[in-house]
Amino acid sequence: MKNTREYIIDKAFMLFLNHSYEAVSISMISNVIGFTKGALYHHFRNKEELFCAVIDKYLPLTSILADVEKITLKEYTEACLMNIRKILKGIIRNHEKFVPVNYLSLLADGFRHYDEFAKRTMRLMAEDTQKAKMVIENAIKNGEIRSDIDVDTVAAQFFSLSIGMAGDIMRDSSVESALESLKGQLNQLYYLLKK
Repeated sequence: MKNTREYIIDKAFMLFLNHSYEAVSISMISNVIGFTKGALYHHFRNKEELFCAVIDKYLPLTSILADVEKITLKEYTEACLMNIRKILKGIIRNHEKFVPVNYLSLLADGFRHYDEFAKRTMRLMAEDTQKAKMVIENAIKNGEIRSDIDVDTVAAQFFSLSIGMAGDIMRDSSVESALESLKGQLNQLYYLLKK
């Protein structure tokens, strides 16, 4: 039964990825998976529940893992990059036909139609911004970076640079080039803070 449920989630993912949430119907899902609607309803109460399962599996957003009390800002920039790489690799999962706009649309649909996902993601962003603030404050105390900066603004920049990667991916359709661009931007931000 678990394999059947996973099969349904995987097939529904491709539908939700290539069409909007609104455009995908239970009939469409039923036709693609080759099950009757009744068989589909045996595994999921409705389209909303199936969509939530798709988002949970295919948009694995995670927080930066770092000991914010001990990590240097330079190490934190590397941890940010590693976390973004992990998230992107989890999202894309070797799909042969990677269409960035489809993933952005799926993410937007997740925010619109799955309240818990939106809340969870907003909490994660707030937590990561708070972690960045703590690391920046420690870096100032330890003399790693200048003390004449606005900690809140710089913490927001770390988050904004990561989110801005979406534009790089859209432009180049390449996760690797977007990661290289992010690495350069994070390193440049760090360099500017050290002056």
